[in-house]
Amino acid sequence: MLPLAALAVRFRIVPLLAAVAVALQATLVPLSQAAAQGRSVPIVRDAEIEALIADYARPILKAAGLSSSGIDIILVNDRGFNAFVAGRRIFIHTGALMTTETPNEIIGVIAHEAGHIAGGHQERLRQQIARAQTMAIVAALLGVGAGFAGAAASSGGLAQAGAGLAIGGAETARRGVLAYQRTEEATADRSALDYLRRTGQSAAGMLATFERMGRGLALSGVNVDPYQISHPMPRERIANLEVLARQSPHFERRDPPELQLRHDLMRAKIAAHTEGPATVQRLFRDAPRGLPALYGDAISTHLRGNPRDALAKADRLIAAQPGNAYFHELRGDVLVRANRPAEAANAYAQAIKLDRSRSGLLQVAYGQALMATGRPDLVKRAATEIQAGLARAPEYAAGYRYLAQAHGQSGDVAAAELATAEGHFHSGNLRDAKVFAARAQMKMKHGSPGWLRAQDIIDYRQPGK
Repeated sequence: MLPLAALAVRFRIVPLLAAVAVALQATLVPLSQAAAQGRSVPIVRDAEIEALIADYARPILKAAGLSSSGIDIILVNDRGFNAFVAGRRIFIHTGALMTTETPNEIIGVIAHEAGHIAGGHQERLRQQIARAQTMAIVAALLGVGAGFAGAAASSGGLAQAGAGLAIGGAETARRGVLAYQRTEEATADRSALDYLRRTGQSAAGMLATFERMGRGLALSGVNVDPYQISHPMPRERIANLEVLARQSPHFERRDPPELQLRHDLMRAKIAAHTEGPATVQRLFRDAPRGLPALYGDAISTHLRGNPRDALAKADRLIAAQPGNAYFHELRGDVLVRANRPAEAANAYAQAIKLDRSRSGLLQVAYGQALMATGRPDLVKRAATEIQAGLARAPEYAAGYRYLAQAHGQSGDVAAAELATAEGHFHSGNLRDAKVFAARAQMKMKHGSPGWLRAQDIIDYRQPGK
C-alpha cells in the first residue's frame, strides 16, 4: 500500500476514531484486531466511490425499511475483504470493493449488513454478551469459592476443581455468545436474500462472495473449529443459501452494463491509489485498452508526479466520456499538482455541474482551487464554496482545514480557529477541538451562531464518559 502522503488530492484518507467494541462483531467476516481494540480507522472519502455505493445501497435500504433511518456507509482503507456495522453505519473495506468483480457481489454484502441493522442484532448481541459476562463472573466466583474451600481442607483436588469450574464457566459463556452470533449471521443472510428478491436483483453475487471466502479459508491450510468462530463456515453458508437463492426469479439476472462499467472504474481507482499500476494491469489484463484500465493508468501517472502525461490521459478519458464528472475531477487534480489552479477550478466546476450526487467533496475541491489562485476575491469565494461543500459533507474532517486556510487568508481569524476546531472535532481529537473552539469564542460576539457552535464543541462529552 502506498504511504498516505502519496495519495492524490481527491482520494482522501482521514482517521475516524470509532468506538468499536463488541457490537462490531456483527460482521460479514471477523473484524481486524486493530478495529476491535478501538483504534482509529482510516476512512476514505471519494465522491465517485461514495456516489456508486449510495446507488447500490438505496434500493436495499428501502427494502429493509431503513431508507429514512439515516444509514451512512463508510469506506475503510483496508486491503482485507470485510464489512461490518456500528450503530447506524455500514463500514466497507476498500479491499472488498476492489476484489468484487461485479456490482451484484458488493450489493449482496450491503444487503447482509442491512439485515443486521434491520434485525437489531447489535443491541441483542450487547444483551447476550452482558448475560454471558454475568455467567462468567458467577462461574469465576464459584470457582474461587471452591478453591478456597480446597485450600482450607488441604485438598488439592478440590482446588483444581474450583479452577476448572471458573475456566469452564467462562468458556461456556464465550461459546454461547459465538453460537448466538452464528445464528444472527444466518438470519442476516436470509434477510439479504429477501431484500435482493424484493429489489429484483440476483443473489448469485452473494454466493460468489461466500465461495471466495471458502477458497481463502481452504488455501490458508488452517483447520477451523466451527464452534470457535462467530460466523458460519463458508461451505455451510453456501449450502444453506444456494437452494433459496436459486428459487428467486431474478437469479440469472445480470448487472446493467453501465453499472458494471462504473464498478470497474471504481476498482481501477482503488487499485491505482492503494496498490499501484501493476495491480491495475492485473485486474484489467483482459481489456487493457478499456476505460477502467485507462482510468487506472491515468491516475497512476498522476500519482507518480507526471502532470503533462497525466493531463493528456485525463483529456483522452474526457473525450471518450465527456459526461463523466469524475474524469473532469481527475483533470482538476492533475492541474492542481501542475500549479495551474485557475484551470483546475474550471475543471472542478465542470465536475460539479455533471455530478448527479451533488457531492460536497467536489465543492470543497473547487474551493481549494479557488484559494490556490491567491486572488483576494477568489479566496473569499473559496471560503463560501468550501463552507457549502461541508454543509453537505459535515464529517469531512480534512475539509475544515481548507476552510480554516481560506478564512485565514481572508483575515477572519475567529472563523479560521472555529474551522480548525471543527476539523479536530470530526477527527476525534476532542482536546484540541475544545482549545481552538475556546480561542475562536473569545473573538466572537456572545450568542452569535459561531459563538454557539464553539460552545457546543466546548460542552461536548463523549458518550459513556
